[in-house]
This record gives sequence, structure tokens and C-alpha cells, in this order.
Amino acid sequence: MSILSGVSSFFSLDIGTTGIRLVELRGTGSTKTLVKYAYIPVDSKVIQSDSRNDQQKLAQAIASLVAEARLSTKNVAVGLPSNRVFTTVADMERLPEAELGKAIMYQADSLIPTPPAESKIDWAMIGDSPKDKTKVEVLLSSIPNNFIEQRLDLIESIGLNVIAFEPDSLALARAVVPAGTATPQLVLDMGNLTTDLVITMGDAPRLTRSIPTGTEAVVRAAQQNLGIDDKQAQQFVYKFGVSKDKLEGQVYQAILSTVDLLVGEVDKSIKFFQARYPDNKLERITVTGGASTIPEFPLYLANKFGLSVEIGNAWRNVAFAAERQNELLAVSNQFSVAVGLAEREE
Repeated sequence: MSILSGVSSFFSLDIGTTGIRLVELRGTGSTKTLVKYAYIPVDSKVIQSDSRNDQQKLAQAIASLVAEARLSTKNVAVGLPSNRVFTTVADMERLPEAELGKAIMYQADSLIPTPPAESKIDWAMIGDSPKDKTKVEVLLSSIPNNFIEQRLDLIESIGLNVIAFEPDSLALARAVVPAGTATPQLVLDMGNLTTDLVITMGDAPRLTRSIPTGTEAVVRAAQQNLGIDDKQAQQFVYKFGVSKDKLEGQVYQAILSTVDLLVGEVDKSIKFFQARYPDNKLERITVTGGASTIPEFPLYLANKFGLSVEIGNAWRNVAFAAERQNELLAVSNQFSVAVGLAEREE
């Protein structure tokens, strides 16, 4: 799933559950310059559907976004939704790279949930195993071939040249976690249908999960428990959030069980990470997506886990004109994956 060498310019494409985002950056090194960014909303039923008709609608939406953005290149790096990608960290024998690759393929049956023959498998060595110093730690990703092929056909059908596929979780971490951060950091990105969790350490993801609870579930809880319509439920969730004292805590009470369902999964992930890396204490949670826009949710997490919680800034390594700061920060929580994909190095 890695980039082809010799490609100097490309843009990123993030096909989310409710819309499509793209970003084009220019330059090399730690800070790149923003050339273009764009967004188009798309019906989530169209994006989730595998039907030929809906796939054509999706292709048309991407084509119109690309045309409107007037990009300087047809080369594109494409994000892979976390709920379609399986990512794990495995301990392997210490072998030369070529032999390690063979060993991973040989053991793939026991490492990934889909048949290896029907999967695209990618791996990268992280370093020494924390459990067994005679072994090495390997980051392994797999995705069903038919999904990759379908997405490749869709994007090539509108005249674009796919130079890379990358799991959204890796792009997300690249955008919001400062390079060279040795201490463990958890990134929590709440989307419409799912929430992505990534725990990174030393520039490498050590745990990634896609939890099937997103902003839609929180809004639905408010709607059902307060007996209001969807539009009003959205207004209440994004105005009062997890605040105990706003509106007499009614919204807080209505959404608490759904929020705690998500927080419980975060807790399990942190415990799993700490069991594998007992000498490396998690320091910080960075929130983005809906997690950064639901009032007092970051504070709720901070109190729950006794950790520092901060709002992620997707543009922190991107140079742009000073007068665009407010405009870009307003959409930062939606662009982490697209920016991280655009920040890939060859």
C-alpha cells in the first residue's frame, strides 16, 4: 500500500461516511504549504453502498470535487476506512527483511481475520518486541482485495492515478501527533458512524481500533430519550453536550449511556496497550472529529482517565496565509485524515 517512488506531486482523497475531502500540499520536510483543500457532502447511503449505481454517483461526486478544486496533479493518495482495514502488532522472529516478509505471509492465516489469498497485506517493522527481546515487533495491515480493487476501479474511472492506499488511522496519527513523540499518545477521531482510536509511540501506531459508535448514535440517544426530532437533537448535542448544568442536565442524562459505551471501549484499549507496554505510560489523548465539537466531551475524557486531553489541529505542520487561520481552524476537526494522507513522504 506504499507510494511509488519518483512521484513529486499528489493530492489526498478521504472518502468519509458523509462526505469527501481532498488536500494538496507542496514542498518537502516537516512543514508543507497548503495548495488546495476542498469538501463535498455525499449521502452516507451512497458512500456505504456497493451497488453499481451508487458507486457511479460516488465517482461523479469525486470528479466534480476534483474539477472544482482545479488541482495541479492527477496523482492521488487514497485513505482506506478503518472499519474495512484490520491492523495489528505482532511479534516475529528476528530475520532478514526478505525472510521476515515470507514468515509473515506463512503465518498470515493466524494473524489476520480474512483469507490471505483474498487480502492485500502490508507490514512494517517497528523495533524490538516489548515482550520478548529475541523477537521484533511488526505492524501488520490487511484489507480484502475486492474492496481495494473496487475502490481502485472507481477512482481510475474518472481519470485519476492512484499512487498509494493508506489506512485512515495511520494518516490521522501523522496529522495530529508531533513527529518524534516518544511517549504514548492516544488519538480519538469521532466520525458519523464510527470512532477511530490510534495509540502511537515513537512515530509508530501500536494499537488501532474502529469502534461502531459515532456522533449519529449520540444524536439518536438524545432524540429517543428526550422525545424530540433529529434536527433538534443535533442542536442540543452540539450546544449542550456532556454538560451536567446546562438545560438542567437533561441532554447529559439522555446521551450519557451512549457516551459511556464509547468511553468503555477507550478504557479497554488503554488497558490492552498498558498490558503490552507496562513501562510506557500513556500521557495524552488528542481528540478530533465529533469528539472535539461536542461540548465538554474532552473534559469528560480528561476526568475519566486522569490524562491531559487536547483538541487536535490537522494543520499544525502546514504553512498557509495568516488571514486563513480562522477559516482553516474551523474545519480542522474534519480534515485530519486528508491532511495526514497529503503529508506522506515518498
